[in-house]
Amino acid sequence: MAENKKLTKKEDLILFLSDTDEREGLLGKKNRKLLTDPLTDNNPITVQVLGICSALAITVKLEPAIVMSLAVMAVMAFSNMIISMLRNSIPSRIRIIVQLVIVAALVILVDQVLRAYAYDVSKQLSVFVGLIITNCIVMGRLEAFALGNGVYKSFLDGIGNAAGYAFILILVAFFRELLGFGKLLGVQIIPDSWYEAGYSNNGLMLLSPMALITVGLIIWVQRSRSRTLIEQN
Repeated sequence: MAENKKLTKKEDLILFLSDTDEREGLLGKKNRKLLTDPLTDNNPITVQVLGICSALAITVKLEPAIVMSLAVMAVMAFSNMIISMLRNSIPSRIRIIVQLVIVAALVILVDQVLRAYAYDVSKQLSVFVGLIITNCIVMGRLEAFALGNGVYKSFLDGIGNAAGYAFILILVAFFRELLGFGKLLGVQIIPDSWYEAGYSNNGLMLLSPMALITVGLIIWVQRSRSRTLIEQN
């Protein structure tokens, strides 16, 4: 009986961890890189230049940017896990269709949760929650990583890339809301004395082109600090 229980636990573990994962540990060096690389040298927005549309559209205020980031993180983490579990059963010819169906189901679930518990933010995000289905970052990681790796690594990859995406979204929204409204999360940050002295909010920060310019400045700072990211002609 004891041996059977051990075998059952081992079989359950194999669903999520490969032999390599067991040797490395849950957060070994390679697994940590899956979480940290997308935040810096392999960021999906500033290095891979993916997911730019939502970075322009929903970063006027911090709140919708945070909610969108959490929505993408949930979809990426669970879609990566599901595709990884099914990777040996999905025929190659229909793999994109299967990926789209799984992502679409998760996006619908996330959208319904937002409508139930954060309706005002859901209205602000509008169609952009639905467009997670076609987000290049989500589909790209399913195709490039989840189809060829174990469940646990795929989960970490989803969390890491979503965190990298979220970091840029929140950073852009921080500057746009602060300079455009003088507030963060609806709380006034710039004191009234500044306005009385002649300071005024920068309306340009509320326009979509300023989101692109802000992302461009972040890319410039990142490449100036890490020369290895500069493309060679």
